[in-house]
Amino acid sequence: LCCRRCQHLQGARHTQLRQGRAQSGDPCRSRLSGVCICQCRCIRRRRLMSHQQQFEALVAVLKAAISPTEHFTLAYDAEASDFIRFNHGQVRQAGRVQQVIATFKLINDGRHANLEVTLSGDSETDTQRLTDALQQLRETLPALAKDPYLLPNTEAWQSSNVQDLPLPDSAQVVEQICELSGELDLVGFYAAGPLYRGFASSWGALGWHQANSFNFDWSLFHENGQAVKANYAGHHWNNEAFVRRFEQAREQLEFLGRPLHTLEPGQYRAYLAPAAVDEIIGMLTWGGFSAQALASKRSPLQRLYDGDTRFSPLFNVEEHVSGSLSPAFSREGYPRKDLTLIVDGQARERLVDSSSAAEYDLPANGADYGEGPSALDIAGGSLELDQVLEKLGTGLYISNLWYLNFSDRAAARLTGMTRFATFWVEEGRIVAPVSTMRF
Repeated sequence: LCCRRCQHLQGARHTQLRQGRAQSGDPCRSRLSGVCICQCRCIRRRRLMSHQQQFEALVAVLKAAISPTEHFTLAYDAEASDFIRFNHGQVRQAGRVQQVIATFKLINDGRHANLEVTLSGDSETDTQRLTDALQQLRETLPALAKDPYLLPNTEAWQSSNVQDLPLPDSAQVVEQICELSGELDLVGFYAAGPLYRGFASSWGALGWHQANSFNFDWSLFHENGQAVKANYAGHHWNNEAFVRRFEQAREQLEFLGRPLHTLEPGQYRAYLAPAAVDEIIGMLTWGGFSAQALASKRSPLQRLYDGDTRFSPLFNVEEHVSGSLSPAFSREGYPRKDLTLIVDGQARERLVDSSSAAEYDLPANGADYGEGPSALDIAGGSLELDQVLEKLGTGLYISNLWYLNFSDRAAARLTGMTRFATFWVEEGRIVAPVSTMRF
């Protein structure tokens, strides 16, 4: 939608769409998709506000609407992301997702309830939606019991963090991906764009967080149906790093054409690639660092925190909030800082939300409901990627894992299967792919 003065201005280029197998000379040739927004940032004569301005305007509306006995918190979550899907190395679907969700909590006399409100970006419409939500919550609260573990943060604080590193042009990324894939059977998706997070309360808290990021997740399929899965994500696109990651996946793909190597049940020396480690750590975060789970003896890391066991002294983990995609404040309104969870293989801090703080008399440290990490950081080691096979010697190179579950949660024992490219290595060289294994 454009005003007249910008109808003839050339807008930004958008992702190229292929209609079936249409070629450039075909009547149904490739098209460029896009919606032009005029440079004066107005639609139908209404000026568009930034996400931060929209958020602060809604906060002002709520502050003016609540009664002296009422309090509120407002969490704001928004994104504006490009999504591009690939199949057989070509773009098959492209689009842009823009969404805004506000989580509005009303508190009065020890009772609280919350609603999620989808926002449109139009100030009048969103004000009405929030006003309706306020009325609905007012009608709900009298029917609820008082929460003995309600512990809102009543301190006034301010926080602002805008990470505006420029993202690569999506059209250029698509061109590079298609050029690298060539005739390979590549399947995957690319997503990129800014994320917005905000928090405000009637006690004077106001936080804003904005960060750009991208994620390219793809698989290269061999003609025999086997595949290599890879990923490249971050804040800053580095062409050289991406090419190295792609070439590594391409090299592994070539080994999938060899006859499968079957192993007998037993114990083997193994290297777990970062994606495989991520699957394991993801399981351990299911209550692993949660103060509530640890207090109720339901944490998979219970023995670690009780001091009955420890990891390798080389293993260090922290919740690294600073500089991450995660905001420096929680959805409950508590400021967050970096937390040291595991040092030299031994347990240290834990994640504490407001309910656990009230129930177990602990200081809240900014964990959200569920007390799971959102910016987990494992300290790197000294092994370079190009030395992995040499250091492994003879054993298993495991790229991915799937179907993980606990076989003994209290002891943090896992069961699962290998997935995608798992190889048998002898004397520092990949010999053959390994058939799917359960452990």
